[in-house]
Amino acid sequence: MAKIKLEYIWLDGYQPVANLRSKTKIIDGEYGSLKLADLPVWGFDGSSTRQAEGKSSDCLLKPVALYPDCTRTNAYLVMSEVLLPNGQPHPTNSRATIPDDEGTWFGFEQEYFFFKNGKPLGFPDDGFPAPQGPYYTGVGYSNVGSIARELTEKHIDICLAAGINIEGINAEVAKGQWEFQIFGKGSKSAADQMWVARYILVRLCEAYGVDVEFHCKPIRGVYNAPLDWNGSGMHSNFSTKHMREVGGKDYFDRLMAAFSKYMDEHIAVYGPENHLRLTGLHETQSIDKFSFGVADRGASVRVPHSFINSGYKGYLEDRRPNSAADPYLVAGRILKTILTVPTK
Repeated sequence: MAKIKLEYIWLDGYQPVANLRSKTKIIDGEYGSLKLADLPVWGFDGSSTRQAEGKSSDCLLKPVALYPDCTRTNAYLVMSEVLLPNGQPHPTNSRATIPDDEGTWFGFEQEYFFFKNGKPLGFPDDGFPAPQGPYYTGVGYSNVGSIARELTEKHIDICLAAGINIEGINAEVAKGQWEFQIFGKGSKSAADQMWVARYILVRLCEAYGVDVEFHCKPIRGVYNAPLDWNGSGMHSNFSTKHMREVGGKDYFDRLMAAFSKYMDEHIAVYGPENHLRLTGLHETQSIDKFSFGVADRGASVRVPHSFINSGYKGYLEDRRPNSAADPYLVAGRILKTILTVPTK
């Protein structure tokens, strides 16, 4: 028997963007053989996380996903749902709103900025760096610095050791901006992995005095001027078993009609202040319009050439979710819209 550290992770009740919270529980067990079903439901003070009142503050944490934590000895990361004392999902439990459909696959592209001392990493003390251009997939100290590269490399290793399906990283268009990609089979599994990957990155940055900024437009400039910097998205690639194996133009047309019909419902959960990012500029469609197009990065939904060439089969990319969006809500809304479209 060994002492095992369990880091319970959950989302608090802050709005419009929930914060990650975590605390450690120590249990006795055999490290390496621990299973999700072995983990106890645990409690916390919901009055300190905007999830309960002080006169009735108990909330519960139900483990939903388990990941080895290579940064600690005999440790796991435990993604958890928040429950009411009666065992029902808490009103802030966005994971519980996702319809069950294990045949849905999601690939999330998480953009973000590293921030230090109140400004993006690599920005000079006064003024701004050179305009955008060399930073995307950039190489060299002047383009990406040194701390950012070290952080992103460590983030990859910790995620892989945890069994999180991180598929890649790259420096992004703006100075101090980066992206990582997560793929998961099953809506809840994909979103679980994204939240834990975010947690790993934020926790990793603590030791460097660096914050991770998920706001969709942290640098607000003027169009066509040196201060006009890209925003951050969480482009969401998705497919269902029917889309991958059957598809067809008729189904695709009906699916896009449904996405257009529910445009407002999608925007409502695609992240706060998205109007700052979805302007029709910087490879975005305007927030009040819906469009789709083949290989069109300025459309609401980008249709890959491979989708058309395969007979309208495969995956699609919703480019509207922003970097601060809750992947549970994004996956849930996309799946709900898909389920309104008959497959025959």
